[in-house]
Amino acid sequence: MARFRTRHVAFCAFLLVFLWYLLPGEELAIRRHVQPRHAPNAGTAELARYMNDPKRIPHIEASQSTFSWNTVQFKYPPELTPKLPPPAPKRPRIQHEFRPESRSVAAEQERRRQEVLRVFKKAWMSYKSKAWMKDALKPLSGSFVDQFSGWAATLVDSLDTLWMMGLRVDFYDAVEAVATIDFGHSTSGRVNTFETNIRYLGGLLAAYDLSGHEVLKDKAIEVGDLLYAGFNTKNRMPVDFISFDDAKEGSGLVVERSVVSASPGTITLEFSRLSQITGDNKYYAAVSHVMDMFYEQQNKTKLPGMWPMMVSMVEADATSGYQFTIGGNADSMYEYLPKAHALLGSADASSRKYEVMARTFMDTAIDNLFFRPMTPTQEDILISGNCDVLEDGPSLDPESEHLSCFIGGLYALGGRLFSNATYLDAGAKLTRGCIYAYKSFPTGIMPERYNMVKCPGPDPKNPCKWDEELYAAECEKRTQYREGLPKGFTTAKDPRYILRPEAIESVFILWRITGQEEYRDAAWDMFQAVANATDTEYANAAIEDVNRIGSKQTDYMESFWLAETLKYFYLVFAHTDLISLDDFVLNTEAHPFKLSNS
Repeated sequence: MARFRTRHVAFCAFLLVFLWYLLPGEELAIRRHVQPRHAPNAGTAELARYMNDPKRIPHIEASQSTFSWNTVQFKYPPELTPKLPPPAPKRPRIQHEFRPESRSVAAEQERRRQEVLRVFKKAWMSYKSKAWMKDALKPLSGSFVDQFSGWAATLVDSLDTLWMMGLRVDFYDAVEAVATIDFGHSTSGRVNTFETNIRYLGGLLAAYDLSGHEVLKDKAIEVGDLLYAGFNTKNRMPVDFISFDDAKEGSGLVVERSVVSASPGTITLEFSRLSQITGDNKYYAAVSHVMDMFYEQQNKTKLPGMWPMMVSMVEADATSGYQFTIGGNADSMYEYLPKAHALLGSADASSRKYEVMARTFMDTAIDNLFFRPMTPTQEDILISGNCDVLEDGPSLDPESEHLSCFIGGLYALGGRLFSNATYLDAGAKLTRGCIYAYKSFPTGIMPERYNMVKCPGPDPKNPCKWDEELYAAECEKRTQYREGLPKGFTTAKDPRYILRPEAIESVFILWRITGQEEYRDAAWDMFQAVANATDTEYANAAIEDVNRIGSKQTDYMESFWLAETLKYFYLVFAHTDLISLDDFVLNTEAHPFKLSNS
């Protein structure tokens, strides 16, 4: 009898193992509420075979929203020309030609990739259990907040990250949830055009580009039509905030008198890609007219080549302001110029303007915004500052911010797109500048906003020796200086870290473009510092002071932590063909759009 029980147990064990391999991996995974066995570290094509396997995809249909945005009767319908240009016939190579790594190097990068994956999964599972279908998880209290119309911003923003990380069960759980979102109802009476565009429309388009799931395309069209209603204005310029009920009526919206330039300037990629995917030209035509305004006025501003931080869309005026920056309030407008060129090419006049605007602003910023900071170790780096243009001409303010750290990666990308070694060199120095800022603070993280001392003398190429007296004098001038700042920094005006991605974004791009190991090592140092300082019981939280070890945390976790920051960290350590920069262009929320080929 004992012998029979032993054989019976052995047979059952054999049968379970047999069924494990016989049953579809996804079905078994769903039953056990775990991820499937295989989530490969692979390039996009190989991962797509796994993630998009028709045998493993559940049947999902989109639910009808309570209002159809494509039924709005416009009082001021936008023009339907120009037409979307044909796909670019040829693009320059962007990525470094990577070679296979040694077994030991590959093993170390795999260990790092798995650690990023672990941090992401912890935060994602907390979002699922504590804040599902809400805009954001509060990482200390475990509660939630709806700050972006209540359409599950974190869920939509994280779709493509789930896909890239090979989390197939979670990805299709999220797609099923997306199918139920009602874009006819908002928790707010005013919908933020910028955030809705980059997070919701961008997230849906990218997830569709990667998975090909029609539900995502359907929902992207819904959001696109909602945003298109924001162009129903007398001069066909978009509003900054869409009055939800008024937009439904179609009687026309009122454009705000003064808005940050980034808002109207950060629609090009999403609307162009939506037109490419749907074949409906209206989205591209609407945004093309907006960018015509910026194009025509680029060399008429107080700093010719760039636009002021604030513009008036009601007056179609992008020339009157005197403050210029590539930081907050303007950043993504500049970001989208070379990226629009990558997406659209230069086959006709409507698309050629993006290359012209990109080259012009990049030359202007090099001459007027970037500076070499004085550091104790004489680092050969660049920092992006701000420029005010008053009666006595342009004046550089050596203040920078975390948001500005995207610019290094953008210049490196522009260097490849336009075969310009000066842009590539500037991109590397700007990226190293942000790496230096991270390393300088005791937490290993840079602050939200800070000041440094510009190297004296007109030539930034000359050696910049440390001058203790000059540093002390500059600190005296700054009312926000405080004792204990790293040498070289005269303020940490805003000492917080709010889980921002811009520095690792540039590090990722420089790694993929140059293949230089210093960027991957810097990324690992940055990740460890950020993960340690922000870790909570549920996920990760913003911290109040990067200059203080053990800084107090804030009950705040933006959706971009999962959508951007952890995605970029992951991509640094993942297969270099995953989201290749030769195949995709990423929007300002790190959502990859597929580049069309002729």
